[in-house]
Amino acid sequence: MQDVDGLNAGFAQALLEQYLENPAAVPAEWRSLFESGASELVATHPGLARLVELLHEDGNGHAAVATPPPPVQKPAPAQTAAAPAAPAVDEQLLGGVAAAMALVKAIRMHGHLAARLDPLGSEPVGDPALEPERLEPELTPELQARIPAKLLRVHVPGETLGDVLPRLREIYCGTSAYEIEHISDHEQRVWLRAAIESGRYRQPLDRDVKGRLLARLTEVEGFERYLRRAFLGQKQFSIEGLDVLVPMLDETIELAAEEGAHEVVLGMAHRGRLNVLAHVLGRPYESILREFEGERTLEAVASDPEGGTGDVKYHLGAEGTRATKAGDITLTLASNPSHLEAVDPVVEGRTRAEQTDRSTRAGYHDSSVAMPVLIHGDASFPAQGIVAETLNLADLTGYSTGGTLHLIANNQIGFTTDPADGRSTRYSSDLAKGFDFPIVHVNADDAEAALAAVRLAMAFRRRFCTDVVIDLVGYRRHGHNEQDEAAYTQPMMAAQIERQPSAREQYAQTLVQEGVLGEEEVEQLSGQVEARLKEAHERLKATFGEAVPAVAYEGRIPASAEAQVVTAVEAERLRALNDELLEVPEGFTVNPKLARQLERRRSTLDQGGVDWGQAEELAFATLLVEGIPVRLTGQDTERGTFSHRHLVLHDAETGEVYTPVQSLHEAAASFEVHNSPLSEAACVGFEYGYSVAAPETLVCWEAQFGDFVNGAQVAVDQFIVSGLSKWGQTSRLALLLPHGYEGNGPEHSSARLERFLQLAAQENIRVANCTTAAQYFHLLRRQALDPSARPLIVMTPKGLLRLKDASSALGDFSENSFRPVLPDPRAPRESVRRLVLCSGKVYYDLAGHELRGQADSIAVGRLEQLYPFPVTAAGELVRSYPQLEELVWVQEEPQNMGAWRAIRHRLEETLPEGVKLRYAGRPWRASTSEGYPTAHLREQDRILREALTPPA
Repeated sequence: MQDVDGLNAGFAQALLEQYLENPAAVPAEWRSLFESGASELVATHPGLARLVELLHEDGNGHAAVATPPPPVQKPAPAQTAAAPAAPAVDEQLLGGVAAAMALVKAIRMHGHLAARLDPLGSEPVGDPALEPERLEPELTPELQARIPAKLLRVHVPGETLGDVLPRLREIYCGTSAYEIEHISDHEQRVWLRAAIESGRYRQPLDRDVKGRLLARLTEVEGFERYLRRAFLGQKQFSIEGLDVLVPMLDETIELAAEEGAHEVVLGMAHRGRLNVLAHVLGRPYESILREFEGERTLEAVASDPEGGTGDVKYHLGAEGTRATKAGDITLTLASNPSHLEAVDPVVEGRTRAEQTDRSTRAGYHDSSVAMPVLIHGDASFPAQGIVAETLNLADLTGYSTGGTLHLIANNQIGFTTDPADGRSTRYSSDLAKGFDFPIVHVNADDAEAALAAVRLAMAFRRRFCTDVVIDLVGYRRHGHNEQDEAAYTQPMMAAQIERQPSAREQYAQTLVQEGVLGEEEVEQLSGQVEARLKEAHERLKATFGEAVPAVAYEGRIPASAEAQVVTAVEAERLRALNDELLEVPEGFTVNPKLARQLERRRSTLDQGGVDWGQAEELAFATLLVEGIPVRLTGQDTERGTFSHRHLVLHDAETGEVYTPVQSLHEAAASFEVHNSPLSEAACVGFEYGYSVAAPETLVCWEAQFGDFVNGAQVAVDQFIVSGLSKWGQTSRLALLLPHGYEGNGPEHSSARLERFLQLAAQENIRVANCTTAAQYFHLLRRQALDPSARPLIVMTPKGLLRLKDASSALGDFSENSFRPVLPDPRAPRESVRRLVLCSGKVYYDLAGHELRGQADSIAVGRLEQLYPFPVTAAGELVRSYPQLEELVWVQEEPQNMGAWRAIRHRLEETLPEGVKLRYAGRPWRASTSEGYPTAHLREQDRILREALTPPA
């Protein structure tokens, strides 16, 4: 048969792969071609060329004796020599090698299906491809002994398939299993195969290490059992069934420190959190026991020198320093709400902040400085979308942390939901396959295997700087919490767990059998743990009733200082920075259309007309030369959704990029700017985490349209607005949310201002809706410079970005500051009978309406800061009109939305006697706005006329 041509090469390659799986499955003529060795296709396949050569020998490495071919009769009279015959082919051996290669491939790819991963002993499902007797030809022991192992490219010792097969099964089908063949990167797959099969990360432990491992398991188990006995019925969300998680974290921290990390940032839900706080973070037993006593006696809380707590004990974060062989390392456990996976991106953001050198202009990123570790639930990992959003950040330039270690604390059950009802995949970890991350499954009752999984994962992270997933398969010894009865819904599983010896008991028995420890020493370890816990509890009880603090936790929330921050910048400084921002490297070609727009910025400072984008860039530039780092991310942020920003320039001829604000000569801090993925929950959580870890930095996240922040509502509710109250955690994060009714329909009009105002209390956030470029400039600078850090919510404009009336001049930047209330610049105060007060873009609709010029008795004021409500400034504005008869609040949003319901009582408090308060805006609506532009214009005009029609 002739070799295949280029057009059929793909078809032939597919047949060859099929042949390697099962030679009998392909047509006879194709099988003959592959076994002849004459095909170029076979010659290029790894190992097959050598295989065919070997099969031409006698099986002992000697050349086979060729049988002379029969003479060939030719019609030509000339005598020619007969061509030598092809050597004889051992078809059974050739087929056996093909079957062996298929078997090795199946073990690597599907061995996990036969692995003993369940501590409760359920039978693995297996796979027919893993059974040698099902292959063609059948891989009998005799045939296995003839197949050279070196042809199979395995990394276990042995001369033949018969030698290496048991070891491969032990590796891939034991208490550990691996899913790596889905990875698209060839180098990663090859490295992982070698690392797994060579056993380089699963070396036998010495006696001392084994003893310490047992001691650790004893501490973990003893802590949970003591809490359950001492505080019967209280929630502790025990780690039992996954006890080895703590030694795994110990190993992770040691290896991270060895690799140069100064900090490990951990995120986890409630399961096992108290044990991690005690034994990984080093939180004293007394402080945890106090939380339990606090549920029984007020004395326990009253005697806490910190004044109590703003959250339940299993949500609290902690920081600590831990000594390792490589030196001290900082450990941070991020505070987390009950939204199980919501903390994932927060941890990534905190880690990225620790890894970033913000003293450099572009923010040099070194992923070796800190490491993130995320502990997931087996029900939440596949089910909560924020997990996928967070995984998607792993290799993005603006978000990568150099590889996260993901540990799935796999109880094999949700609250009461079985896996079959909770996910459509076989494993809870399958989501990670879509991101090309390796997955290691390990039986939680095999403590040494669990530590080996960590060593492999950490080595992979160090080599490839990307994420790794360890699926720690265990069980939950009790119900979802200690008040729950698991037998109601999983009676068989609960009965099995009740009979199951703990990981400590199993490992102790193993060490006794190995002669590492004696029975008495094992009992001694348990007694020592019990004694330490009792002593800590007695010391705690002795403090009850002492030193009652004067204030509770809520009273300790640091009030906003309302400091008078100087945000004005000298005119000459602004001119110099403006010139620098318009410089590009020699030979860099700015898009001609954009170049004309940017060139206009040269004259706007002196001639007026500084628009929103220029004002923002000047604000950033002035902060950078003052040593304040800035990080700006979001959806299409480099250019801006509305093409107004253009912080990152693209060469029109080469595609090269240049960011002028990162090249300021006097910049003393970093400026980071990144387009984000089209994601809200993870991206907002990430920036929140970054801002908490970098309190000196102005961190901004911008939505493509304001309503997109809906997708990050959990991050807003559970972290941004409540983190200060719950955890004493401050943030300088600014959310830039395009907002304004311009006829774009329900989805692109409102940033849901009302939600933020509903969540505003105790000066936890700041909410603003600016109407000029200079106001925005001063607002950003105030946010960065105010000593009292608070999240800032800005209703940013769309139509105002280029509106001339909303632009500013040099004096607005060099002489003024942010003003929370702006009066009407034209209305004569003595004749004003109606004050129309509004916020944001609707001001320009009012100012430009045809009725405005006829309404001399009406003044239009602007409320630029909505929270904290500027009580003094608003009162002064109202009282400045002596003939005032009514105050009309005007808004574009429906009456049940916008600011009206949140500030109405504040407006009423400002009214002099006899002055009425009235609302003008859209009526109560279920949807934010009209869907048709004409309907929008009609409704907008009705609102404006109602506000501007002079009083009778």
